[in-house]
Amino acid sequence: MKSFRQELRQQLEERQQAALMRRRPTLFSPQGTEIILDRHHVTSFCSNDYLGLAGHPDIIQAAHDGLDNFGAGSGASHLVSGHIVPHHALEEELAAFTGRSRCLVFSSGFMANVGVLTTLLGQKDAVFEDRLNHASLLDGGLFSGAKFRRYPHGDTGKLRTMLSGSQANRKLVVSDGVFSMDGDTAPMPGLLESCADYDALLMIDDAHGFGVMGKTGGGLVEHWQEQGVSIDEDSLQILVGTFGKAFGGSGAFVAGSDELIETLIQFCRPYIYTTAMSPAMAEAMRAALKLVIKDQWRREYLQSMIKRFRAHCDNLGFRLVSSDTPIQAVIIGDVAKTLSASRFLMDQSIFVMPIRPPTVPAGTARLRVTFSAIHTEGQLVKLLDAMEKLARYLSMEIEP
Repeated sequence: MKSFRQELRQQLEERQQAALMRRRPTLFSPQGTEIILDRHHVTSFCSNDYLGLAGHPDIIQAAHDGLDNFGAGSGASHLVSGHIVPHHALEEELAAFTGRSRCLVFSSGFMANVGVLTTLLGQKDAVFEDRLNHASLLDGGLFSGAKFRRYPHGDTGKLRTMLSGSQANRKLVVSDGVFSMDGDTAPMPGLLESCADYDALLMIDDAHGFGVMGKTGGGLVEHWQEQGVSIDEDSLQILVGTFGKAFGGSGAFVAGSDELIETLIQFCRPYIYTTAMSPAMAEAMRAALKLVIKDQWRREYLQSMIKRFRAHCDNLGFRLVSSDTPIQAVIIGDVAKTLSASRFLMDQSIFVMPIRPPTVPAGTARLRVTFSAIHTEGQLVKLLDAMEKLARYLSMEIEP
């Protein structure tokens, strides 16, 4: 009989042989577009800091003020003694920002998604999830004990068929707003119509949309409202966002009706039994929210870079997923070739992570290029030049 360690060793060796072993690169500098990674200076096109706020002086100062006024830690869960003035103020400001009655702050996006789904669903219910949803949404649906169904990516026709055949007590449709590995967006009008027609609730995790989409950074909801689509907390009952992307910090929030938020406070175990977010981070995210709303130029500049990158890659023959968000997926396909492409770019001092199965479906290994509003013109040109060299390199690599 194999020992526990032998079993683990074999599992790791199999992953290594399949070129799927993950490695944690070590950052020796603050988050930014020019970083020291594993002691090498590189230009990063790999961060989710889409608006470039992680190092903004206003946010850093707010965090310092939070430390000075409230200390480093919260000391307890929100329901014991850890709900501090900055948490409460941040929740009220987020409610106004999202146009919802109330908001609830969580320590992480994974915790928020798992917490919502396991609180609202049980064995008599059913959850319907987009096949490309984030792992936290999928895990939350599975952990809930509800009947778990996945519909093909963005396929509201198939979703309607699934909903029409469900006899569940409560039906909940769940989707990313912006899909983290593809950069495309959820078909909101179709989701709203499907849920209305079949008496289902709708939950959107707009982690990668908040700050990036909409005139004031209100995300996918604001984007569709600007197109004339009516969306409120009675048609989109559960809205989730994160501070770990465009806000430049960490943590997450859930926005919705007073009844939803109070239910989570009373029954959501990942919220009740977790130490609250650092008050300094809450103060920092209050400062970030102001910048997200005010600095429209960041979203405009992002769009100009995205358009140039896509046009350049199209001319070079790269296969791109359709996306007008900062997430640009360059599909390579083969895992080994994707790893080789990432190493080639690193040799050009450009850091782009290779994304492989099981994070993405087999045969769709890719380079996940992400843009930040603080990328300079020179850094963009450096990337475009490197992509031209990469196209030639890959072409030579596949010649017989």
